[in-house]
Amino acid sequence: MDTQSSIVVSPRRWWVLAIVSAAQFLAVVDAFIVNMALPSIHLDLHASTAEIQAVVAVYQITYAALMITGGRLGDLFGRKRVFVAGVVAFTTASLWCGLTWTAPMLILARATQGAAAAVMVPQVLASIHTLFPDAARARAFSVFGLAIGLGAAVGFMIGGWLVTMNLCGLGWRSIFVVNVPVGLAIALAAVWLMPAMRDVSGARLDPAGAGMLFTGLLGLLVPLMFGRELGWPWWLWFVIAAGAALLAGFVPMQHSTQRNGGAPLIDLALLGDRAFISGMGATFCFFLANLSFYFVLTLYMQSSLKLSPLDAALTVMPLALAFLVGTRTASGRLARRGVTALIDGCLVQASGLAAIAILVGAAAQPTMLMLMAPLAVFGYGQGMVLAPLFSAVLANVRHAHAGSGAGILSTTQQVANGAGVVLVGAVYFTIRASFGGRSALLAAMAMLACVLAAAIGFLHRMRSPSLAGPVRLS
Repeated sequence: MDTQSSIVVSPRRWWVLAIVSAAQFLAVVDAFIVNMALPSIHLDLHASTAEIQAVVAVYQITYAALMITGGRLGDLFGRKRVFVAGVVAFTTASLWCGLTWTAPMLILARATQGAAAAVMVPQVLASIHTLFPDAARARAFSVFGLAIGLGAAVGFMIGGWLVTMNLCGLGWRSIFVVNVPVGLAIALAAVWLMPAMRDVSGARLDPAGAGMLFTGLLGLLVPLMFGRELGWPWWLWFVIAAGAALLAGFVPMQHSTQRNGGAPLIDLALLGDRAFISGMGATFCFFLANLSFYFVLTLYMQSSLKLSPLDAALTVMPLALAFLVGTRTASGRLARRGVTALIDGCLVQASGLAAIAILVGAAAQPTMLMLMAPLAVFGYGQGMVLAPLFSAVLANVRHAHAGSGAGILSTTQQVANGAGVVLVGAVYFTIRASFGGRSALLAAMAMLACVLAAAIGFLHRMRSPSLAGPVRLS
């Protein structure tokens, strides 16, 4: 019998939690591990700077556009079945990434990997929600949060170690090939231990909405990646305009889908919630300054400071450890101070950016030890915000819309990660071509500081009594 009650009392649920958390850990590791290999990929595949951006950004864009659809596939066909399919697809795409011999092929493989992650990852939170509807849920989400925090730290360290050690002569390819045995182990464990879970709520797909979102994002962001290298031909502006038009028409198209009796990709009721819209703005700005920071930092350390991948990973380790410390205490601060705790975290991040800028401006070749302290400040501030941000934004959303709100926020997060790599990367590469890596990093830090200031502005609006009441964490 496959009822929710039988799933809840099963002692296997803690083993299932370990399995799905391992999948989440793998997805986070993959987002960070590739940063350490970018200079090696650039040299080995003779990739352009735009192609290097695309290797990171296209994964996030595909992930974002298909995430809600991936969640609905789990509702329709069973979370176990879809989770296993997603893990196998992710593992296969990882192997494809490791076997590519041209930059365009690697970009296509990364897009496939992002699509697989969009199928795999939504089943993680959905499974935790189903398996732990009791007092154990807080512990389950703590394990989930730990998987995310450790994923970033381990991603940097393993990425630097694998590229430096050049195991079996694979070089940068080992960062993808290593996913194969891990992914297969997760899939086999899920087949053995994971109970079948299906939401019989009548969920339906919206392929037109997902396709429109994906095409619009590509149309807007891909030209920004390749425009400088192509010399900004006139037709590229038409592609950008078409992408912007598709994104502008996305919400009206969703309303039309709803009027015609279809199932829109997003919950349109949430778009009338001004506090939620402000939370979306804060989420977008915060994550715009997230992956893009590591993208330009890695390029600067390896290309300008000539650090090896392993030395670059060691330099970032204090940041990762400080992030974990910030994450561990974040929920308590949010309970005591509400949204103000998130604003404090953004200010700590901004101070870390300022310290990095001052250091790079004052020292032409800062050492590893000199960089570690300001990076740790940035990481601590990031940990103060990243873990509790979704809880704060969703705190005043009605329970009936909580799942849809989380899906929209997760999509916003991934879109922002991809857009940040494109926009901040474009500034970095443009300045570096004329003034060098040092000036490029300073320009990128200034842009990231402005984005964090915008995030603070949105968080202030969330805190406004005219928009919403105090943050509720119950």
